[in-house]
Amino acid sequence: MTKIKIYDTTLRDGTQSEEINLSVQDKIRITRKLDDLGIHYVEGGWPGSNATDKEFFQEISNYELKNCKISAFGSTHMNRMKPEEDPNLAALIKSGAKVMSIFGKTWDFHATSALGVTLERNIELISNSIAYLRPHVDELFFDAEHFFDGFKANPEFTLSCLKAAHEAGADVLILCDTNGGSMPDYVAEACKTVLEKIPGCNIGIHAHNDCELAVANSLAAVKAGAVQIQGTMNGYGERCGNANLCSIIPNLELKLGYETIGKQNLGNLKIASTYITEIANLRPFLRQPFVGAAAFAHKGGVHVSAVLKDSKSYEHIDPLLVGNNRRVLLSDLSGKSNILYKAKQYGYDLDKNDPAVQTILAEIKERESIGFEYSAAEASFELLFFKAMGWSKRYFEFINFFVVDAKRKEDKEPFSEATVIVKVHGQENHTAASGDGPVNALDTALRKALEPFYPALKSVRLQDFKVRVLSGAVRQANGTSSNVRLLIESTDGKNQWTTMGVSNNIIEASWQALVDSINYKLFKDDPQKWPTSR
Repeated sequence: MTKIKIYDTTLRDGTQSEEINLSVQDKIRITRKLDDLGIHYVEGGWPGSNATDKEFFQEISNYELKNCKISAFGSTHMNRMKPEEDPNLAALIKSGAKVMSIFGKTWDFHATSALGVTLERNIELISNSIAYLRPHVDELFFDAEHFFDGFKANPEFTLSCLKAAHEAGADVLILCDTNGGSMPDYVAEACKTVLEKIPGCNIGIHAHNDCELAVANSLAAVKAGAVQIQGTMNGYGERCGNANLCSIIPNLELKLGYETIGKQNLGNLKIASTYITEIANLRPFLRQPFVGAAAFAHKGGVHVSAVLKDSKSYEHIDPLLVGNNRRVLLSDLSGKSNILYKAKQYGYDLDKNDPAVQTILAEIKERESIGFEYSAAEASFELLFFKAMGWSKRYFEFINFFVVDAKRKEDKEPFSEATVIVKVHGQENHTAASGDGPVNALDTALRKALEPFYPALKSVRLQDFKVRVLSGAVRQANGTSSNVRLLIESTDGKNQWTTMGVSNNIIEASWQALVDSINYKLFKDDPQKWPTSR
């Protein structure tokens, strides 16, 4: 089985995404996670360009890594300097990295216009830089910047650049689709030409995603003979991002018969993807192939019925192979199969003719007709399900709430205050709280009333808050109005859950979602929560 080396550049190319800024410790954590995943190379950054990357190489030397080698990135030496005088090359050597990647111009337009050198001098810069670094490293890669554009414009010059790098000692020639505009057929053809024209060389691929083809181009390069793929986790990177390793790795392992990180590590792919998303402080991409939460989610009743019989009817792989899970969503498209599947998750092996199944299905369809979306708020659905199955415990009783917003000065933020009255264990509790906006004030007042009775609620906090205005719906003959759907994501530090409220009043929708969130926490912690199974 052919082995393809995976070179991760999340810590450098990934951080060029406008949304990402990683500290040294963030980079250390990501490196260790990638090491656990079995990635072969992790590019730590450009030590000659900034203090953070320089510090990373100092810090990572204190860690013992099992699988990955740390690579340093830099450029060919400056035109008016000799290699031994160049501070960029000196910084690469000082980093202590035993793997290095340096990039050089391979498009004649860039050499003459951007760099301002003759084509002959550009080739010398490449050759001199690699020859100078060669004795200092175990492995040395040449990133041929704008290779595919250069090969199209002036193939003779571009191939001369690669040949110079190869003869100077580069272990792998990395063909870069820097502008992300190449097509897979052209990538494959260009890769084959390089291997033919430069006997004995090894090639890799570094693709950007400007045409949504970075993964396809990377796979095409491998089929044409590339032995290394460079990319980022979750496809992070400048502009439209880089080739997504979370798609490339399983495609190579499961579809094309190549070995990368090994199938034993493939099951940790989703965990690594999610972990890096959290470190980058980004929301996960729901529909990301293989590792996204929706990658193996089924909503239509016909689909779910088929998946229950044989999952391959609507799944191209077993989700467990990449560490993901099958999910069945609830909506007005749901059939009985969706309810039966969810029931089994909750410990109930229901018959499709059980009256509770039809009751739940009818309630979902009715609620979704006014804007509820249970596929996005599974905690709210779980409460609905158990109520249908006989759970009737009430942790508190609503009496009253009052919310006020007041703006007293033009240049000041409005003032929000909420008053809540609830009854717990027969005792009425009246609390008030101010907050950053009416929903925060309402949440604070409600929890202030409940925490003396349920101390576990002190660990609960709102993690995310989304409001969507739904299309206008005729309510009565007196006109139309729009409902709002409000989603609240909550966490207790260990688990997270999403609840929902719908109303033409945003405060009421917020209240519904807040109440569901608190009830869900209390329900999950309640040792007496489970009604008798059917």
